[in-house]
Amino acid sequence: MIETRHLRTLRAVAQTGSFAAAARQLSCTQPAVSQQMKSLELAMGTPLLIRTSREVRVTEAGAALVRHSAGVLAGLHAAEEEMAAFAGLRTGRVRLTSFLSGTSALIPSAIAAMRAAHPDVEVSLAEAPPPRSIDLLRNADCDIALAFRYPEIPGAGANAEEEWQDLAVRPLLTDPLVVLVPEGHRLAEAGQVELAELAGESWIMGCHRCRRHLLQLCEHSGFEPHAEYGTDDYPTVIGLVAAGLGVAVLPELALGGPPSAPIRLLRLEPTVRREVVALSMATSPSVPAVGLMLRELERSAARLPGTSPVRRGPG
Repeated sequence: MIETRHLRTLRAVAQTGSFAAAARQLSCTQPAVSQQMKSLELAMGTPLLIRTSREVRVTEAGAALVRHSAGVLAGLHAAEEEMAAFAGLRTGRVRLTSFLSGTSALIPSAIAAMRAAHPDVEVSLAEAPPPRSIDLLRNADCDIALAFRYPEIPGAGANAEEEWQDLAVRPLLTDPLVVLVPEGHRLAEAGQVELAELAGESWIMGCHRCRRHLLQLCEHSGFEPHAEYGTDDYPTVIGLVAAGLGVAVLPELALGGPPSAPIRLLRLEPTVRREVVALSMATSPSVPAVGLMLRELERSAARLPGTSPVRRGPG
C-alpha cells in the first residue's frame, strides 16, 4: 500500500538527488529516508531508485510515480484544507508563487485585502517565473501560480494551453506590450509603431520567456532582432534604453507606472497583449482559502490602471 509520506519522500529524493539532502529537506534522518524508500519499492514491486556512489536517480518507474504523486498530494492537501474549514478548526493557508511583474503589481494589494478580510488565513509568497512556477504547482509546493501567455503571438497561446491543460486557469487581466525608445530617437514622437520599423535597431531583451516570445513576434514581422543586451531586471532594461543603447519591448505592467528615466513609450501596432492568469490544481479552487485568494487577485487586477480585466463566463 502506498503511504503519502513515502510519496513526499520520493519527491524529495528525486529533487535533491541524495538521501542526505532529502532528509534535510524533510527534517528527518537519512536512515528514515532509506527505510521509507525500501518500503515503497517493496510495495510497488519494482525498483524506483538507482543508487550510485555520487547520487541517487529515479528509474523510469520512479519518475512515473513522482509525476503521479503531484496530483495525489495536491488533492490530499485540498481535502485537508476543505475539511478543516468545514470542521471550523482553522481558516487555512494559501501559498502563492508569482513572476516578478505579477508580484509587484498584483500581489501586495491582494494579500493586504486578504489579511484585512480574513486575518486567520496564512498566506505565503515565493517568486518564480514560469515554467518553474508551474512545476512548483504540480509538485504541490504552492497552491496558486501566476503565469502569462500571449494569445496573439502565433503558436505562443497554443503552447500555453497545452502546458496548462490539466490545471484550473483563472484569467486576471490583459496587459499590452509597449515599445521603449530613448529620448531623441527617430520614432520618439510617433506615438505608435509597427515592429517592422525597428528591424535595424539594437535590442535589449528581457527574461528568457519574454525573449522567446519577442523573437516569435519579430519573426512574424519578418526580421530577426539584433540583441545587444539581456537582463531579467526591468529597471536595468529602462536604464539601458535611456542611455541610448537600444530599444526594448516590455509588458506595460512591468513598468510600474510612468518611467522617470528619459525614455518614450510607444504603442505597438497591431496591439499585442499578454494575458495574466492564476493557475491552480483542478481540485484547489474548492479549498476555501484558495478560492478567497483567487477572488482577491481578481479584485486586485481590476483595480490596476492601464490594463483590461478578463471577464469570466458563468461559473
